[in-house]
Amino acid sequence: MVVLLSVHPSRQKDMHSDHAIEVSPRVIALNRSFWQYLDKVCGALSTPNHQAPRRTVAKLAPNSNFLDNLSGTIAYLAKFSAPLFYFFVQERQMGLFSKDIRTMDDLLLHGLQDIYYAEQQITKALPKMIDQATNRDLAQGLKLHLEETNKQIDRLDQVFKKLGKKPSGTDCPAIDGLIKEADATAGDIEDKSVLDAAIVANAQAVEHYEIARYGTLIAWAEELGHDDIVRFLTTNLNEEKAANTKLNTVALRKGVNRKAAS
Repeated sequence: MVVLLSVHPSRQKDMHSDHAIEVSPRVIALNRSFWQYLDKVCGALSTPNHQAPRRTVAKLAPNSNFLDNLSGTIAYLAKFSAPLFYFFVQERQMGLFSKDIRTMDDLLLHGLQDIYYAEQQITKALPKMIDQATNRDLAQGLKLHLEETNKQIDRLDQVFKKLGKKPSGTDCPAIDGLIKEADATAGDIEDKSVLDAAIVANAQAVEHYEIARYGTLIAWAEELGHDDIVRFLTTNLNEEKAANTKLNTVALRKGVNRKAAS
């Protein structure tokens, strides 16, 4: 059996054309797809025992543009018996998908999809942080920002509408990493006072990311003449800056850091 890491179904639209697997020498094979435990999609070729060659070389079909996005090397990992082979294609970190960012407008749209995804992930993460917080001012501040975040998503909906685009998000490894780190940190801290200080730090890391993202989007929108969306983005940016300032106040003036250090 030859196994190739395939493209996640949600990103099929980004492909230039369908990708395929060729086997040399040719054998009768069953082509199928399956999910593996890491939430990746694999394509597989399996053959009857009497059809399997002693060594098999697999490659992507020459008519597939996906070929250009691979390292060109297929690593032979293990041979368990004559009919069974496992191969993995080593994918490049970048350039896996089609070059769909060709213009500044494309770049703006991608950035909007990034922050749209990020805001939605934040609405999922904030309730847990609120439950973990023991400082009253911290918990209240996070609750208010959760309400703000939902309104920010509504404004982003309006931004997409102004651009004639359907609201959609794209995976944002940055925000996923920040949230994952916040969860891991919270799980390692037993002292509630120390946990409050960690929550402030983790929340500010998220705010700083959003501030940077909104600032860039505003600059791009202004340069492209999209003045009708700048006001929505500016409102969101101002709220993120205010939320960061409130977190500073909670940490420095409301006793969170002092109590954690005592």
